Amino acid sequence: MSLGYALKEKTDWHDKALWHVRSKRDKAVKQVPEWETLRETASTIKDHTLAHLDKYLEQFERNAIDNGVGVHWATDADEHNRIAFDLLQKNGVQSVVKSKSMLTEECGLNEYLEERGVEVIDTDLGERIIQLKDERPSHIVMPAIHLKKEEISDLFNEKLHTEKGNADPAYLTEAARQHLRQKFLDADAAMTGVNFAIAETGGIVVCTNEGNADMGIHAAPLTIHSMGIEKIIPRVTDLGVFTRLLARSGTGQPITIYTSHIHKPRPKTAMHIIIVDNGRSRHLGRESFRNGLKCIRCGACMNTCPVYRRGGGHSYRATVPGPIGSILNPGTDVKQYSDLPFASSLCGSCADVCPVKIDIHEQLYKWRQEIEKGRSQSITQRIVLYLVSRALSDSRWYNMATSIMRAGLRLTPGFILEMNEWGKHRELPELPRAPFKQWYKKNRRNEQG
Repeated sequence: MSLGYALKEKTDWHDKALWHVRSKRDKAVKQVPEWETLRETASTIKDHTLAHLDKYLEQFERNAIDNGVGVHWATDADEHNRIAFDLLQKNGVQSVVKSKSMLTEECGLNEYLEERGVEVIDTDLGERIIQLKDERPSHIVMPAIHLKKEEISDLFNEKLHTEKGNADPAYLTEAARQHLRQKFLDADAAMTGVNFAIAETGGIVVCTNEGNADMGIHAAPLTIHSMGIEKIIPRVTDLGVFTRLLARSGTGQPITIYTSHIHKPRPKTAMHIIIVDNGRSRHLGRESFRNGLKCIRCGACMNTCPVYRRGGGHSYRATVPGPIGSILNPGTDVKQYSDLPFASSLCGSCADVCPVKIDIHEQLYKWRQEIEKGRSQSITQRIVLYLVSRALSDSRWYNMATSIMRAGLRLTPGFILEMNEWGKHRELPELPRAPFKQWYKKNRRNEQG
């Protein structure tokens, strides 16, 4: 099997796997007649919360402290990691079990702690797989979606000494469960992310499908929860809106298997919450892009995006990939992520499925405008854009350009592909015998005749 064919097969498989999840989302949505009302309500709640974020964060802090929880504030990733390490060090922690948290991924917490002698075990199955493989997540909900079961079988055979060649999902899952069970029992502390933080009560909500967050929290004497400032919602009554939207949008489930409400530490244990900014305040100050902070991390925009489905999450080089990552990441480092807003067809499917109605495709277009403001075009770019504008504004130029391109593709079909690394491993589809305009003119004449 050629490398090009293997890559195409893997790309097609990845595309179909994500579209399957998108299809499950559509079926789940159709079962909720008030779906659009829920989306509008959630969007309104988020708009209100972001407009009064300081008030709700302070209210949350007061109530959490009253519940016996330690509350810490981190300006950036380094401060978050220092606070977490200090808490672990003061409690003599050597081993931490951690449930899935995109914020700790964003902050590089695992590497920070491991460099200082603390063992960190990711306990979400997908996260544990990529941790064993020494990779980053490719999706915010399904971190190992880019791996086939055969690849996981080979990995488990190497790392967990499972039966070689056995790719049965039930067998592999049981092997992971047995591997992780002792890790939970031996851990000195547990860490989780936060799906929702309720200002009214000072409590947090963690949503999982595997129960690994609950297992860590209930077994460990010390728990630390990392939350971005945007995870706040005002009241308990608001929570039901988001829990009805989250799982349906992300995986097509009515609700996550575990929706855990955590308000205070158990007797003889300690609970801490680290509230993290890490560039979110700056993003909040950008009126045109503020809506991006409404994201509830369901991943629906990734599952529907034709670019993400074909390109995969690692191609975005960021913790949060896909359409939502393409509007959030330039806000943290516009130079490093200046290409991401252009990695989109602007089809608008991401905005259509977003449960909190973020105008993702419009923000992608706005980011393109912002990024291009400070750029000067080379002579080559100016010539190319001039020729393209002429071709698209004059049918005679368009017909001539397409004729030249068709002739070129017939004579040197591999030339365009050889011009870049992406193309070297791919094949062009077969060229139609005639251009569409010619086909249409002929068939319309036949219909009328």
